[in-house]
Amino acid sequence: MFPADAAEALDLIRSLGAPARLQRHVELVGEAGEALLAVLREQGVVVDETFVRVGIVLHDAGKIRHPAELQGPGSEHEPAGEAMLLAAGVAPELARVCRSHARWAAMDCRLEELAVALADKLWKGARRGELEERFIDAAAAAGATDRWALFVALDSAFERIAAGGATRLARSTL
Repeated sequence: MFPADAAEALDLIRSLGAPARLQRHVELVGEAGEALLAVLREQGVVVDETFVRVGIVLHDAGKIRHPAELQGPGSEHEPAGEAMLLAAGVAPELARVCRSHARWAAMDCRLEELAVALADKLWKGARRGELEERFIDAAAAAGATDRWALFVALDSAFERIAAGGATRLARSTL
């Protein structure tokens, strides 16, 4: 799998011209992602942690080509990022996070892709019920765990992670 880890993914987006603001963004999303991965481990849910970490670094790569979307709305970065990463030799299942992190509701996504999408919301304190429910369903299926017990644990974790959003947002400005 290329890139093999988050450090290699960060080197890749830097080589593609990622500005400091994008690098800071993926660092902060990564903090939320690590908290999410920790609770999955605690709950015995098996997830490809490397995929999640690398996906978090790569998910907004298209903003290199569409820098206005670093500070404002837009979705042009999604297909552009996927194409750019594919051209750089990134595995297709990883390059796809450029689209799935934002279009998860319209796509068939694996648990790892949903984790990237969820971390991208929680880092700034945003809660999205539909995404959280879909993530819980996928996590319960992956862990062969009682959904209700998992819901209670994950909902509490989502709240804790989101509660740090204001602090992370304050740290996002360069």
